[in-house]
Amino acid sequence: MKRVINKRRQPTTVLLVATAALFLLGSTAAHASLQNTSQNALPTLSELIKLADQGNAVAQLVLGMKYSEGDGVRQDYAEAMKWFRKAADQGEVRSQFNLAIMYENGQSVPQNYVEAMKWYRKAADQGGASAQINLGVMYFNGHGVPQDYAEAMKWYRKAADQGDSYAQSKVGVMYEKGHGVSQDYAEAMKWYRKAADQGDTTAEFIVGLNYTRGKGIPRDYVQAYMWLQLVAIGASGDTQREAAEQRDAFAILMTREQIAEAQRLAREWKPTKAK
Repeated sequence: MKRVINKRRQPTTVLLVATAALFLLGSTAAHASLQNTSQNALPTLSELIKLADQGNAVAQLVLGMKYSEGDGVRQDYAEAMKWFRKAADQGEVRSQFNLAIMYENGQSVPQNYVEAMKWYRKAADQGGASAQINLGVMYFNGHGVPQDYAEAMKWYRKAADQGDSYAQSKVGVMYEKGHGVSQDYAEAMKWYRKAADQGDTTAEFIVGLNYTRGKGIPRDYVQAYMWLQLVAIGASGDTQREAAEQRDAFAILMTREQIAEAQRLAREWKPTKAK
């Protein structure tokens, strides 16, 4: 499995969450405007526009997502940018993140890494884990700023400390490669394991391989088999195939009892939530 450490976090669909938040977080005026809808109904497009025009940042975020994804409206990046900016200017962290994505990708505006960095930093400074990850990627790649592995590591670590499994995997790779920190296989394994424990497939794969090699941790074929088994039964495509091949390659070195134990551990394994 190819490991990529300069890949950024993509925006996630927040429409249902954000729309539901209007009922919980909206202003008194927002609730009043929705009082005639059924308890479980979501706001209509016209209701969202009305709320957004009144300055409701969550409604502005939802409209931005709708226009960005073409959800119930014609896809229009310029319109999405308009609503994201209105919410971002009010400090809405998800809109700041989405605005940064649009500047980085050059969607409706010329690609502008410096402007993307500005908005990633605003969201990251508010604790947005996805923005912290992407800010780290920008430093790693030297986009909009001089390349700086130590600064990249700092932002990955901030997101990882919030329990973000994607960031935890990135921290693991940084320790493994010695980017921005002293190379430390044991520390890398610690962070990979944190991500794997949450069900991150890439981390599960790496943890399995490291157990076969005794890299950063004592060699343990039972643990290696268990982690690669999880990938083999939970992933798809090339990842699934490669995990199965790696698992079977060292299974010939194991006893039947060891394989049975590893399979039992895989069946009983459940992801844990970050603390």
